[in-house]
Amino acid sequence: EADTEALLGLAAECGYAATDTAENADLVLVNTCAIREHAELKVFSKTGGLKKIKEKNPDMIVMLCGCMAQEPHVGEKIKKSYPYVDLIFGTHNLFCFPQYLCEVYESKNGGFDPKGHKITQIWDATDEIVEDLPVERKYSYKSGINIMFGCDNYCTYCIVPYVRGHERSRQPGDIIRECEKLAADGVVEVMLLGQNVNSYGRDLETPCSFAELLSAVAEVPGIKRVRFMTPHPKDMGRDVLEVIRDHPNIARHIHFPLQSGSNEILRRMNRRYTREQFMERAAEIRELIPDAAITTDIIAGFPGETEKDVDDTVDVIEKVCFDNAYTFIYSPRKGTPAAAMEQVPKEEVQKGFDRILAAVQENARKRAGALAGRTMTALAEEVNTQDPEYITCRLSNNIIVHVRGDASMIGHFYDVTLDECRNFYYFGTVLCENVKGY
Repeated sequence: EADTEALLGLAAECGYAATDTAENADLVLVNTCAIREHAELKVFSKTGGLKKIKEKNPDMIVMLCGCMAQEPHVGEKIKKSYPYVDLIFGTHNLFCFPQYLCEVYESKNGGFDPKGHKITQIWDATDEIVEDLPVERKYSYKSGINIMFGCDNYCTYCIVPYVRGHERSRQPGDIIRECEKLAADGVVEVMLLGQNVNSYGRDLETPCSFAELLSAVAEVPGIKRVRFMTPHPKDMGRDVLEVIRDHPNIARHIHFPLQSGSNEILRRMNRRYTREQFMERAAEIRELIPDAAITTDIIAGFPGETEKDVDDTVDVIEKVCFDNAYTFIYSPRKGTPAAAMEQVPKEEVQKGFDRILAAVQENARKRAGALAGRTMTALAEEVNTQDPEYITCRLSNNIIVHVRGDASMIGHFYDVTLDECRNFYYFGTVLCENVKGY
């Protein structure tokens, strides 16, 4: 999403404005994700649907970029099966988009056959971080901020290090200046983004820890709520937890990816922590920040997973009592070590997934339900899509609460009572505006 906002900003500076449908577009930009097979299939489907539109409007430019473009087999498939795609470029050279767009138009105006002259620009790697790209933000009141790029962890199931490159941290001063600029533009909530935010700053000539950066961002005037994702359990230090504890405007929500509760599966995943170490750190979160919600990621059906491994995962879920979880069925990623391992039969995967999901939902209901009757501070985010008389708000702990109101509330904080729990979200009543945000 953050990359898309930068692409939209670059497109705007080239004179483009967004359209509602591809049928009305001069330029269609498909920005891709490679984290799961479902995401890739969706891209192929969307791109395939552009063929008829392109036939009716041959001057329309079709571009595909992002993580999928970095995968060699994907680039070849796009060129072979989707010849109407005019430009393919990857994650490392996103900032070159206007240059590539210019080259596409020049090639067509120069008399090249538009069906035969295509541009592919994939960089294998980069050490560059390009600052001050224009962005077209999706929301006026909140924004994501990339604090680093890439990943050095090489979990055996994950394609990210291969398509996003090695870890590269931005200078803390540049990040703080961006926060100040956003605050001046009316942004009240920022999300610090990185594949492993705990690793931030280790590659800088003048080291700066993530805890130090987080504290500095929380102290930027006008920034009323700070979120971050994603930490890695093996690197999550007490210093970060103490910073969260000491700054009430840092969200009481820590997304803490477990992936599996089995030590054997964690070893096969190359996660470099044990279930015991994970639970110790989760207990430390509960101790230092009692009001923090802990959410997680869990993969079901990783190669080699047995019923006993699922038992271990359910055991961790019940002991940590996660506030919620993103639970996925393992998706082989071509080029990763896990894709070459012996896969678990689909029917066994589904059984394990169902057990894990049931345990997650039961614990999430308990954690959410325990908040009934409390008064908490919520950020009004959007008009409810089901009933326009309600505004959808988000608590610091990431729980959604719907309240009566109108669009003028969006971007403001309110104290609300949590009246009625609906499993994982609430209906509430606004008491008053909260100018502090906490």
